[in-house]
Amino acid sequence: MTLNARRVEVSDSFQDIQDYCWDQGWTDGLPVVPPTEPLVRAMLAGYGGAPSFSLGTMQPRNSQATLEKIAINSVMAGCKPEYFPVVVAAVKAALDKDFNLGGNAATTGGAAQVVIVNGPIAKELGINGDAACFGPGSRANAAIGRALRLVIRNVGGLIPGVMDKATLATPGRYSFCFAENEERSPWEARNIQLGYPAGSSTVTVVAVRGVYTIMETTVSTGLEVLQTIVGNMKATGISNYYQIGTGAQIVLVICPEHAEEIAASGLSKSDIQEYVYQNARMPMKVLVGRAHYGNRNWPSWVDETNPETLVPIVRSSSDIVPIVAGGDGRHSAWLAGWGVTRMATEEIVKHA
Repeated sequence: MTLNARRVEVSDSFQDIQDYCWDQGWTDGLPVVPPTEPLVRAMLAGYGGAPSFSLGTMQPRNSQATLEKIAINSVMAGCKPEYFPVVVAAVKAALDKDFNLGGNAATTGGAAQVVIVNGPIAKELGINGDAACFGPGSRANAAIGRALRLVIRNVGGLIPGVMDKATLATPGRYSFCFAENEERSPWEARNIQLGYPAGSSTVTVVAVRGVYTIMETTVSTGLEVLQTIVGNMKATGISNYYQIGTGAQIVLVICPEHAEEIAASGLSKSDIQEYVYQNARMPMKVLVGRAHYGNRNWPSWVDETNPETLVPIVRSSSDIVPIVAGGDGRHSAWLAGWGVTRMATEEIVKHA
């Protein structure tokens, strides 16, 4: 196996290695694992294929996202070799033209690239979809999400203050990876919904502006839970209402207890999508002249001349993606998708 990356010699002092990587602009500010040749080779062995094989061109630097470059960044992120097929699938999804990585990673909106994992590989690798799945405590979640972000930074050239123009950014830009909690979901997993066969594993990559958490511990029916969730979505300043023409999407992360209550009300995932689509709407009179109005992009069927027109948060019910995740406790969330992107899904394949 021939490696093509440039070799550099640095003292074996841990601090010297960290300082060198920082000075080169290769890190996110946290310590990295030194990408030595043996570690990079071991990472590549977890997938197979020629190190020079490119998944495609990564914007905005127009660099080739080769397996070798992805492996180097995966080592730096702290990945085990068995995580590498998940990272490769995530990078492949992020390179999908409609995902528009060059846009959502450079925007002043500071979108985070989120990796959602489905299928048996989540359990095999310990990718957490249960308690605290958005936060620290899971090596696989942290390393896989961070690997994608380091690839975006080092291959794509998204350096904060240079090509990355985020006004504030988000902690999700360090790492944001979780699994659907399929064991506690009353519905089909996302990969099965998309037509992948039983036993398959997938990653879905989403670019999100932020995470809006919703606590509902009082009501007793699933429909009432959805009413609370929708109520949280209707507020001034939410950019999604202005960008339905460009395909803005949202992910609705439903905790297991809320999912049980919603399912007990006889509602499927498609019912949830339709309910949110029909009810998460804002009147034109509170959208005009505010927030993202100057950059609005509405389909022709939205009547801007009528102040009572109700504008939906997305352009169709299919742009709302329900995912069951989390542990005990009645806390759900919705992830507001950046405005000019479409989520992308790839099957995780092991070639070795």
